[in-house]
Amino acid sequence: MDSLDNRKINRAILAIALPAIVSNITTPLLGLVDVAIVGHIGAAAAIGAIAVGSTMFNMIYWLFSFLRMGTAGLTSQSCGAGDFHASSAHLRRALLISTCAALLLIVFSGPLGYAALDFLDADDATAPLARLYFVIAIFGAPAVLGTYVMNGWLLGMQNTRIPMFVAIATNIFNIAVSATLVFACGLGIEGVAIGTLSAQWFGFIVALVTVWRRYRPSREPFSEIVRRRSLGRMFRINLDIFLRTLCLVAVTAWFTRAGAAQGVQVLAANALLMQLFMFFSYFTDGFAFAGEALAGKHYGAGEHGMLRVVVRRLMWWGAWLALGFTCIYFIGGDMIISLLTDDEPVIDAAREFLPWAVGIPLCGTAAFIYDGVFVGLTLTRRMLVSLLVGMAVFFVLYFTLRGSMGNHGLWLAFLGYLAMRGIALHMLMKYS
Repeated sequence: MDSLDNRKINRAILAIALPAIVSNITTPLLGLVDVAIVGHIGAAAAIGAIAVGSTMFNMIYWLFSFLRMGTAGLTSQSCGAGDFHASSAHLRRALLISTCAALLLIVFSGPLGYAALDFLDADDATAPLARLYFVIAIFGAPAVLGTYVMNGWLLGMQNTRIPMFVAIATNIFNIAVSATLVFACGLGIEGVAIGTLSAQWFGFIVALVTVWRRYRPSREPFSEIVRRRSLGRMFRINLDIFLRTLCLVAVTAWFTRAGAAQGVQVLAANALLMQLFMFFSYFTDGFAFAGEALAGKHYGAGEHGMLRVVVRRLMWWGAWLALGFTCIYFIGGDMIISLLTDDEPVIDAAREFLPWAVGIPLCGTAAFIYDGVFVGLTLTRRMLVSLLVGMAVFFVLYFTLRGSMGNHGLWLAFLGYLAMRGIALHMLMKYS
């Protein structure tokens, strides 16, 4: 393949990855805006309630990430095959599933909310406010899960610009409504919850209207939407991704738990350093999204040679991204930590473990990008297997090293988990 073809593939990758990166960075602003607005009310309990409430929703909604990923993989393959009717059916089928799931969340929101609050162990001042936030914002579940579907479908259609603009518009809308309700109407945490709820529905409606005006999805008969074979395939893919997400949650929760068991300073230091992981993932996931879209497209079109080239170019981009972030964290890690907190004991603790965080880009890039490729190929069972292997490495290393290495052993286990996921996916890709 000549340099002209490489440039063409690079442009296709960047056309998907760059808007996705902007969306990834923009999405957490919804929670940040809520915290910032409540922070000006002056009640510590209200700030804590927003933190707890946001964590509750993050825990719940993360489990439904399969709606985006499964829809993206199936749609990208139909897009590559030039079958717009199948793409339209995937959209309607996924929206049906997301609506049913969201309604179940609302129906069982009572026990679900209490269980989440008990798990997070909120204090007596924070718990009632967090509960209030939760019972209002839970009615945004159909919009949130529907937006997952819309974003996945648009990614499968090779379009990440619309989700980017929707994410930006949603945040602007959230700022305007929440600030008005809190500062002008004096509604307090209720105003923040209503603002978040309104912004979620605003974003979903904008995405829905834009898709219907831009793409005009075909009207498939309901019998086609609920066809047993098609639903069965979607459920199998989504179940694999759901179980994989449970494994991700298990590792993340155990990492936090193991840090907390070593004291508040270690817990705080780990939380700060994990921000480096999260920031890096916002960028790497953009290229993973490109993998979902382009791998599925070329696989659906039967262009296996182009598929291999796309994977190589994605890994090339990933290698440079990993090298760049490693250098940034190596050179500027101390400064980043100091920007995140001015608590000297926590800064000192974070500096001790910073070298492990510097290794995150090199250990995690392959896993992130291969995940995107495997989603596009709908090889979700292999993704689950790789995660199970990585999780096993994490727990074996942790329980082996925790006595002799303490928190260093925890970080080594986490890096081993990331690296093994990438190695397993590479082997599964190479010998498939």
